Amino acid sequence: MSLRTALRQVIASADTVAAGEERVEAAKWTGCRAVGDLPLRERGKAAGVLRSVVLRPRQGVPSVEAELYDGSGSLDLVWLGRRTIAGIEPGRRIRVDGMVCEAEGRRTMYNPRYELKPRAGE
Repeated sequence: MSLRTALRQVIASADTVAAGEERVEAAKWTGCRAVGDLPLRERGKAAGVLRSVVLRPRQGVPSVEAELYDGSGSLDLVWLGRRTIAGIEPGRRIRVDGMVCEAEGRRTMYNPRYELKPRAGE
């Protein structure tokens, strides 16, 4: 580690360091864009870590909702008609592909295709 990198980490806040580390991890997935750069109303691919996963009914239909974070921003993922999805849990690294829209002022993907990154030892 260079002196400049060490100094930057000492001076930077913990959130800034964590965001930078997350961008490095997300960049390892090929073909993905930063969440902050995903254009609305177009198909996009993004990768990051799931910060939260909740079951939240939408208009009487069960749905699994997750927040994907990649260091540049957050993307809400919504799978309609599901109560659970194996492997979709907080802390899991994931790559998603789907139509990016804006719902309630937040970037959102409904029913995205996804690929989970294997955990260490899998």
